Amino acid sequence: MMKRECPASSSLPARMRLTDSFGRVIDYLRLSVTDRCNLRCSYCMRRDVTFLPKADVLSLEELDALCQTFIRLGVRKLRLTGGEPFARSGIMNLVEGLGRRLADGGFDELTLTTNGLLLPKFAAGLARAGVRRINVSLDTLDRDRFRALTGFDGLERVVAGIDAARASGIAVRVNTVALGGINEDEYDTLLAWCGEHDCDMALIELMPIGAGTARPQQRFLPLDRVRRRLEAHWRLEPLSWRSGGPAEYVRVAATGRRLGFIAAISHGFCRECNRIRLSCSGVLVPCLAHGDGIDLRRLLRENGSEAAVDAAIVAAVLSKPEEHRFSVAPATVAAPVRCMWQMGG
Repeated sequence: MMKRECPASSSLPARMRLTDSFGRVIDYLRLSVTDRCNLRCSYCMRRDVTFLPKADVLSLEELDALCQTFIRLGVRKLRLTGGEPFARSGIMNLVEGLGRRLADGGFDELTLTTNGLLLPKFAAGLARAGVRRINVSLDTLDRDRFRALTGFDGLERVVAGIDAARASGIAVRVNTVALGGINEDEYDTLLAWCGEHDCDMALIELMPIGAGTARPQQRFLPLDRVRRRLEAHWRLEPLSWRSGGPAEYVRVAATGRRLGFIAAISHGFCRECNRIRLSCSGVLVPCLAHGDGIDLRRLLRENGSEAAVDAAIVAAVLSKPEEHRFSVAPATVAAPVRCMWQMGG
């Protein structure tokens, strides 16, 4: 197992560490702040999707309170996701509050995943709040293909968002889902573009979740195959560096930037999993591949005690399965009840 070069939780007292039944320390929370998105990526969200009623979504105050609880229990890294996090009204109030705790040493890192459309408006504020790196989803640099994939003519705005983040001093990793027959002719172009724009890049295997269950065998590309293709044109140097997430990184010699491979299907990384997810409706999901979870919203709104909320979180962590059961064959896995965009990606 490679050493992670990221803020470690080992300095915490044992009583302040969340540990699952397999001995994995859970110190990373992915928090969905909304199920709404201003794009309709075909592998993620149906065009006719129905969003949750406002009353079913955690308020910003509830999100903040739960973040405080997770931090107190030993979470050291928070990633805000959606849907699209900037589609949430007032999101910077939450970011700024978390930024103050970050500055006080309450936890180690605050990050965010976005589609980049609204980054020009928010990048400077993120930097002031202490956000030092973000992930931006970008599956193509072809304008027509972008429109076909997302349902929106927004490629130039995403690029402007990435530029705004870099200008604000925020490191950017471009996340690209490997889609067979759709964007597999672009990985060399994307890799070169990321080098020119001082961005790292991560290639991600398509997971059979939500809209991603449609034709998975036709669209699924194992990243071993993609890597072999890239190695025909690029010198990829092994790296031990880890970001705290599941990506295995190499350095692209020609650009000096990092390239990550997130191969959840072909090379599961469950043994090192340190993550839990909180949906925007308050369901704590121990594993992305399992639809069950624990409803923290009900506890909060029924005035559950601090001890009751703590106990529910500990129980959820202890219920985390040893590994997922993902497969590209739809008959071998039941799709989770919630979709990717509802539970923090």
